Amino acid sequence: MNSRKIITGMAASAALATVLAGCGGTTQAGATDKNGKPLVEVMVVTRSEVRSLKDLAWTKKLTAACDCTIKWSQVGGTAWTQQKNPMLASGSVPDISIAAFDPSDADQMPQFEELTQHLDQMPNVKEFLETKPNAKKLVANPEGKVYVLPSDRGEQYYGSGQHMLINKTWLDKLGLQIPKTWDELEKVLEAFKTQDPNGNGKADEIPMNIVKFDASGFGPSWYNPFLFLNSLGIVTHFNSGASQQGIYVKDGKVGNFMAIDEFKQVVKYLHELMSKGLIPSDAITKASEKYTAELKSDGKTAQVGVAFAYAATDFGDLGDQYVAMPAPAGPGMSADEVTWDGSVETTMFANNRVAVKKDAPNMEAILKIVNALYDPETTLEQIYGAVPEYMTKESDTKYKLTDAYYDSWNDDGKSPSLGGESAAGWVPDGITVDNVNFLESFRKADDVYAEQYKHFDLTKDVLPDYVRPDETDSTTISNNDTQMFDYAMPVISRWIVSGGVDGEFSDFVAKLKQLGMDDNVTLWQKWYDKYTK
Repeated sequence: MNSRKIITGMAASAALATVLAGCGGTTQAGATDKNGKPLVEVMVVTRSEVRSLKDLAWTKKLTAACDCTIKWSQVGGTAWTQQKNPMLASGSVPDISIAAFDPSDADQMPQFEELTQHLDQMPNVKEFLETKPNAKKLVANPEGKVYVLPSDRGEQYYGSGQHMLINKTWLDKLGLQIPKTWDELEKVLEAFKTQDPNGNGKADEIPMNIVKFDASGFGPSWYNPFLFLNSLGIVTHFNSGASQQGIYVKDGKVGNFMAIDEFKQVVKYLHELMSKGLIPSDAITKASEKYTAELKSDGKTAQVGVAFAYAATDFGDLGDQYVAMPAPAGPGMSADEVTWDGSVETTMFANNRVAVKKDAPNMEAILKIVNALYDPETTLEQIYGAVPEYMTKESDTKYKLTDAYYDSWNDDGKSPSLGGESAAGWVPDGITVDNVNFLESFRKADDVYAEQYKHFDLTKDVLPDYVRPDETDSTTISNNDTQMFDYAMPVISRWIVSGGVDGEFSDFVAKLKQLGMDDNVTLWQKWYDKYTK
């Protein structure tokens, strides 16, 4: 939502030279190859380990679909961070850009084609947007215009990227059950601390580990302990969006959770756990690398009892000791009031997949390429690799990764596919892919929350990803957030380490109001109502 700084003048010109060198230049008006076929430039932002695009089978399908020549350019994510604004400032973008621009870029800059006018020429895209209206809302502006297409990597990805993991091996050894309340969790953590559950005779267990706090809010580092708000019925949305700045929704009413009693309760609970040595005293400032290393330990003897993480795979070779646990109920909460992180569509959808240059030459060929990207099997090949080499087709709705997929990584450390981070397309509901190690681990973790997901409404109790303030309001919100969190995060950190939230909370809330908290809530309510009512 932040406003973007655009490089202008000589600086833009100099930076642009770097961009064009990196992506091979832009297609000239009406360009054709030596055989007279249309020439279309396609730029893809990829991970560094992705193989050359021309070597990937799905790119050949696109060439066949458009009966044209595609000039591919491939930009790594780090390089793209430096190249993006100069390219926008220059006004010159590739014919097709994949995983490069998002709707906020199109809101500010006029270089992109409005795509709903071409849906009849892109039947795959048309069917996708009709079938998945929330995906369309994710990219459409308030007038319903779409300048950047979304993607959907399939219902296997439906779920939050954040889970609460507990060492089941330790529980079994100590004869304990997965805790269902905060009080039960505290007792389990005390047992983890005092009863040597890893069996090495040392008091080296970390009963519960939490990640370092981020100075800019609750989301950028992921896995922050304010996921405990769900124990009190306040639905977080920490994968992305305004929840990372404290915004929540309850029955259609927007608020900031830093101002409510449930937030104070979580702070007090975290302080209690830390004061008893159940959370490390340095957790809030500990380097992220150390936190990650502690989860994996030495690969033989586990150190950590409970942590927020993506899935058991975050614990490395110790992953088979860990299972996801539902959010434990906070004080006075019944089990059917407890929720879990509502980022479920964020994991499945992406809003920055395909942009087309406005009034680009060879538009007919361009639209054929975009339509082909959204063919379901072509989408799967973008994510996982070619059929049948890296993925076999078991039926019309079931695929399976082959051993060759994993072997290919071992051969040269390069990926035979874009992966979900860059793939543009649509995997319709009902299509699944087996033998995807990380996905199986994710599903095993997320399915634990199936009941708690039923306890809230994805629109009435969550600020949907598709709610997008305009540039003016986004700038106001961002500036207020900067002020608020410069003040708030040190205070919250001190409370967790040293206590004192009860005596200072009302003054804390009053200060946040002075720094723009109520203004932000009002703006988010305005845009929430505009997009959802």
